[in-house]
Amino acid sequence: MKTYQAFGEKGLITSRENREHSFEFKLHVVESYLTTDISYQDLALSVGLTNSRAIKEWVAVFREAGPEALRQRQEGRPNEVARKRKAIPTEQDKKSEYVKQLEHELLYAKIENAYLKGLRRLRLKEAKWKKRARVVHSLRGSYRLKDILAVAKLPKATYMYWQKRMNKPNPDLELEEEIKEIRLRHKDFGYRRIYGELKKLGILINKKKVQRIVQKLGLQVTSFTRRSRKYSSYRGTVGTVAFNRLRRRFNTSIPYQKITTDTTEFKYYEIDNKGHMAIRKLYLDPFMDLYNREIISFNIAKQPNAQGIMAALNAAIEVTSDCRYRRTFHSDQGWAYQMKSYVDALNSHRIFQSMSRKGNCHDNSVMENFFGIMKQEMYYGCAYYSYDSLKTAIEKYIKYYNEQRIKKSLGWMSPIEYRLSLQVS
Repeated sequence: MKTYQAFGEKGLITSRENREHSFEFKLHVVESYLTTDISYQDLALSVGLTNSRAIKEWVAVFREAGPEALRQRQEGRPNEVARKRKAIPTEQDKKSEYVKQLEHELLYAKIENAYLKGLRRLRLKEAKWKKRARVVHSLRGSYRLKDILAVAKLPKATYMYWQKRMNKPNPDLELEEEIKEIRLRHKDFGYRRIYGELKKLGILINKKKVQRIVQKLGLQVTSFTRRSRKYSSYRGTVGTVAFNRLRRRFNTSIPYQKITTDTTEFKYYEIDNKGHMAIRKLYLDPFMDLYNREIISFNIAKQPNAQGIMAALNAAIEVTSDCRYRRTFHSDQGWAYQMKSYVDALNSHRIFQSMSRKGNCHDNSVMENFFGIMKQEMYYGCAYYSYDSLKTAIEKYIKYYNEQRIKKSLGWMSPIEYRLSLQVS
């Protein structure tokens, strides 16, 4: 269409004439294409050519053999006399050629150095070609486009494709800012919980798109690593071992009906009397409601003692006292849950006691899962240098877990939000 508009019907007829163009004309056309963003067809129209394929051939010859290949060659074999008359290069010509070669190599070395620096500086999770095109675009003010493309080994068509896409406004800019704000508030939210948080805010979006944006922005969660050895409270049969009433039926539709508990160990560092860095231990005894996975009471102590566990138990009994059904408190076979005072406290309030089978952590997997998530999000990778700092961090996390940490199984609500929403309904 453009050819027709420029040349009329003549532009639509394929000419069989072998038109000859000068070396200077060909070189000018090739350099115009390599140093600008113009296409073959538009360039052909601007220089008065009806056929853009000739320009494509000239560019290919130039890239393969250099500018001298664009010169018109004589047909047939050169005669013997012409071959003998060929000028013998002088010493000055050799030096000039050598200087030109060194300047050419120096230019390419500078471009390559700037290009590699740009790649290292541009730490974006993008496609390989898009990242190259972005660096090439940033260097265009300092070097010629054809030289940069040669160093980057990037086809011009590929560069032009990505350049057009780079100039387009980002349609997901507002969504990316919202995702950044969510990750700022919740440092351990992966794309699934970010998706749930967006859903709560009324932003309907596909989960896979959220995943792509999180990967693009480099916001993947890195705190989840292999867990270290856990604390074991098992000391054999030291009291009463109860029957496993729960039998892994962890779900319930009645608040405060099924409660589970366990003990876990944390470590912190402290300077002793001799000035040495010593490892100390802290123990957490939480009680969880299986209705919404809420931590209803807990105790923190320096030793796994009976007083701390009984304090947390009495608080859990008080919180669950308004349950209309008979309650069940589940635990493992740890020594604290077999002692007489613990069993008597449950019996005095007509509470069923349930225990996991010996050496079977899966019978209390909900609490084990909570310990794993908690330690990955606030403990592993962090060093605590006092009992108070670690205790404060645990208390702060449990508050965050109950009030803000959303779960897919709870309809992307936190445990307290889930309980309150059903009370209202």
